[in-house]
Amino acid sequence: MIGAGRQSITQAHARLTSTKPNWARPTRLPNRLRPNPNTRYELKIDLLPPTSVVTKRRAFCALMMLPLALCFLSGVQAQDAKAPYPAMAPLDQYLMADRSAEIALARSAAPAAISRDATVLVLGKNGYETVAEGKNGFTCLVERSWMSPFDAPDFWNPKLRGPVCYNPQAVRSILPYTLYRTKLVLDGASKARMHESIVAAVAKHELPVPEPGAMSYMMAKDGYLGDSAGHWHPHLMFHIPKTDGATWGANVAGSPVVLNDEFTDVPEPETIFLVPVGRWSDGTDSHH
Repeated sequence: MIGAGRQSITQAHARLTSTKPNWARPTRLPNRLRPNPNTRYELKIDLLPPTSVVTKRRAFCALMMLPLALCFLSGVQAQDAKAPYPAMAPLDQYLMADRSAEIALARSAAPAAISRDATVLVLGKNGYETVAEGKNGFTCLVERSWMSPFDAPDFWNPKLRGPVCYNPQAVRSILPYTLYRTKLVLDGASKARMHESIVAAVAKHELPVPEPGAMSYMMAKDGYLGDSAGHWHPHLMFHIPKTDGATWGANVAGSPVVLNDEFTDVPEPETIFLVPVGRWSDGTDSHH
């Protein structure tokens, strides 16, 4: 999953931290006082513009839209910045015309010693298709934007490409999330309907809980995890049944463990801990 990012990844997935704007509101006169038309009133409004700092811990999701405020003498009115991808784009924009390129991108998620013997899936108009049978239990594929948390701005971003290789435990218990979400998308389900369907499937135990040892590789140099995250860092992901970040010491000073606590609407029964690593799958330094 991307940015959970999984996102993946989603998320998945340096986080983008933002200081929320401290928009001052004009002081209102008490109702019992009527303004004197001959009196000049001075209204003073201080605006503190939003600032953002990209840090290593907040990227996967790293995709926050800040409110755009418009102030008037009669009061302060705020408008949310328009979501960049409010709805699904045409399906063709999510597909890769060059199947060989998608296979290569999928395999690049993990070191060649792992990915060359892995099963590979590619996305077609009818869902993911197996194009190479593996022999080591791993499965590699390129996930799309709808694997991001539901509250992530990149949820429908057609440019997003999240190469991932799942180990055998994750193939059995995490890959079903990807296949289920993708089926809902291709069936034409709205974002809200997707969320409802996943919640219902979890309640009926139709989607598995992560198996012990479930993990995945996201070390592709050419992946694109979102407009703010970009390639982000090569990293490993550990898929755990829903838990608190403190159980892994995530997001604390000096800890290499990252948890996306910016975008958290993931209805599947998992928590994803990310551990950035220093090299891409081809062995080159990540320079982050």
